[in-house]
Amino acid sequence: MSMKTYGVALALGSVLAIANQLVIGRAFDVAACAPCMALLLGGPVLLALLVAAAIVATVPAAPAPAAIAAPPARPADPPEHAALRLLATLQEEGRLVDFFTEDITPYSDEQIGAATRGIHESCRKALRLAVTVEPVMLGEEGATVTVPAGFDPAAIRLVGAVSGTPPFTGVLRHAGWRATSVNLPKRSGHDPEVIAPAEVEIS
Repeated sequence: MSMKTYGVALALGSVLAIANQLVIGRAFDVAACAPCMALLLGGPVLLALLVAAAIVATVPAAPAPAAIAAPPARPADPPEHAALRLLATLQEEGRLVDFFTEDITPYSDEQIGAATRGIHESCRKALRLAVTVEPVMLGEEGATVTVPAGFDPAAIRLVGAVSGTPPFTGVLRHAGWRATSVNLPKRSGHDPEVIAPAEVEIS
């Protein structure tokens, strides 16, 4: 805007200076008067530039473009939602919640064993797809192992007659499990507290 205004003013001032030279210069002999020539030629140009500067100073500056706000970050799911998603997967594949909430007292051991086999296989498959696990300690259960100094109490739990300071030598009763990867299915658009929907058959 400012450069264009100055350019137009300079052009108009130049035209007016030439007009002064043609009209006033022919009517009066100003060629011998250097100050007169400077006033006739430079005056209009200087005046036009001053007017242009005044115009530019009164024109408000263009507002800076508004910054585009970044979309708000999607809040992370609470930890309990991940546990509910895993439970929902085990229910969907192996009806694990049905099994644990049902009173199995009236059933015989043979009936429970037959039902458990199918639940075990389905839940085992679902768990392998959702979570990859590995033993915390290598070795067969019942083998003699050494617990080094500086061990993680959250990963290795000492039981029995524990005294003194590590390293400890003992019998491995359970190798423990550590998750190495988690791939829980997303349930977008679902109430996270609904582990399994009710089913209604319409006839």
